[in-house]
Amino acid sequence: MKSGLFRHLIATPLARVTYALSLVATLAACSSDEKPTYVERPVEELYSSANNALKAGENLEAARLFDEVERQHPYSVWASKAQLMAAYALYTENQYDDAISALDRFIELHPGNRDTPYAYYLKALSFYEQISDVGRDQNMTREALSSLRDVVRRFPESKYARDAQLKIDLANDHLAGKQMTIGRFYLNRKEYLAAINRFRLVIGQFQTTTHVPEALHRLVEAYLALGIIDEAQATASVLGHNFPGDRWYQDSYALLTGQNLEPEEKEGSWISEVWDSIL
Repeated sequence: MKSGLFRHLIATPLARVTYALSLVATLAACSSDEKPTYVERPVEELYSSANNALKAGENLEAARLFDEVERQHPYSVWASKAQLMAAYALYTENQYDDAISALDRFIELHPGNRDTPYAYYLKALSFYEQISDVGRDQNMTREALSSLRDVVRRFPESKYARDAQLKIDLANDHLAGKQMTIGRFYLNRKEYLAAINRFRLVIGQFQTTTHVPEALHRLVEAYLALGIIDEAQATASVLGHNFPGDRWYQDSYALLTGQNLEPEEKEGSWISEVWDSIL
């Protein structure tokens, strides 16, 4: 009798809804008796698990576990180290944007920490490793340069400063290469004034890079094409004086002698004034 009544009640639409709601409530009450999934772990155990994941190449899991160290034990001596290790794990996984955000946070929270120089260096590396080829936008190169200079300026005596300086030189060479690519493009299109501006920029701003001899030679080409003979001779003279055995000087010399000209120092020329100020 009771079973028949029960079947009848749930057969009506209203009764079905009522029964469903009561069933959900019953299940919820049962689930409330279960233990929560979150379990706090000892900080040493949690940090060790994160380290093991990192050693195993499970970088994202390592980052998650290092974050968990800070979340569960924010006031422990392990917390700040875990922040930095989480950033390192993200960097290792090439998750550069997330790594940079984590490093910025570490630097902001721990400006006097003994690991802060490394945090600045790792941030610089995160930008540096994203530098693209010279045919693309060089904003990342500029970001890398800024961060690398930060390392050298803030921590000149640190073990990271020397490597940062080497990477600054390479990044500058990269930026100079970008200007050379654009300059050659204009030169091939016979847009000589635009080309000259690019090559002059290389000489003025990136004078320690490997691109300077070619930039000087390209200026000789452009000046000769425009009939600006004095500047062509003066530029070739600077090239020959500073890079006498370089193939670019040989090319410039051949260009000039082919027009019955020779490299010659010219008082008041642009290149003489700029080169003197550089030296």
